[in-house]
Amino acid sequence: MMKNLTNHMLNKISADVTELKDGLNPENIAYWYNKVIQEAKEMAPPWLVDKINVKQDPVLHMKFNLDISKRAVRYFMMAIENHLDEMPYSTRLYFLKVQEIMTTEMDKSLV
Repeated sequence: MMKNLTNHMLNKISADVTELKDGLNPENIAYWYNKVIQEAKEMAPPWLVDKINVKQDPVLHMKFNLDISKRAVRYFMMAIENHLDEMPYSTRLYFLKVQEIMTTEMDKSLV
């Protein structure tokens, strides 16, 4: 009985750790960036569509360069918000941090 409980707990911990690790996989983050960017472009007015882009660094796969017009940031932020509930936990934390950084940068530009 105790052995089964221990095995079950270890399997659960292993699954949780795997899910957290997979959520920060560069391919997974790229997938969510593409999804968010696509939705932001659909929400944005036509003249801003080409001002919303993200590029993954070819060497540092966890590095993404967001190329976005200040006028388009709100569409990007709304698109992130719309997808947060669908994202794995660690991916959600990543995009919440992206939102925080973008908010800080936008606040700096207003000063």
